[in-house]
Amino acid sequence: MNQTTVLVVDDEKNLRDFVRRNLEVRGYEVITAANGLEALALLESRLVHLAILDVMMPHLDGLELTRRIRQAGDTPIILLTALGEESDKIRAFDLGVDDYLTKPFGVGELLGRVKAVLRRAQPHEQPETHRLIRGDIVLDVENHTALLRGNPLDLTPTEFQLLAYLMKNAGKALTHQMILQQVWGATYGSEAEYLRVYMGRLRQKIEQDPLHPRHILTEHGLGYRFE
Repeated sequence: MNQTTVLVVDDEKNLRDFVRRNLEVRGYEVITAANGLEALALLESRLVHLAILDVMMPHLDGLELTRRIRQAGDTPIILLTALGEESDKIRAFDLGVDDYLTKPFGVGELLGRVKAVLRRAQPHEQPETHRLIRGDIVLDVENHTALLRGNPLDLTPTEFQLLAYLMKNAGKALTHQMILQQVWGATYGSEAEYLRVYMGRLRQKIEQDPLHPRHILTEHGLGYRFE
């Protein structure tokens, strides 16, 4: 990991130093910026493997910086948000953020999100298969069959598409709009209650305890994450 460069952008020096220290001690190279304009200059001159951006910053905020980074390429992005900024999270995911951290956050949560985002960003050869395997769930996308702990899983076509999309994006927080438009179509996006019904049905079928799910997790105010 000592070749991995992380850009940390936040106008709060204490937070920048906190993130920098905890990443550097684990072998990451860390560069920092106090605002979005400084970050853009660094991104033009340095190879960055991951950007960690605050939302509220002077000169250029984290959302606009995200938009510009996405125009230039696919550098993974983790957004730093304050508690309750659900609208910012939703807009950020629509712009292409890979994950987010809600302030205040601990070292364990920081490192977990960093490792997960970098792992998903790693290029890897895709095997010639149409199967998705995540834990005890196996989906055969080509034949439209599903197994749960080795037993056939009875899913409707919509439930199958929904589960396949979640599994393809395992570990990543997905907004209601992202899921609805991917599974139901471009005209959907605001039917969060509609989506909750389907998630409830899917949990009943795949979770050992639907009231305490370990696969389909709710990201409050945002959407869902498949673990």
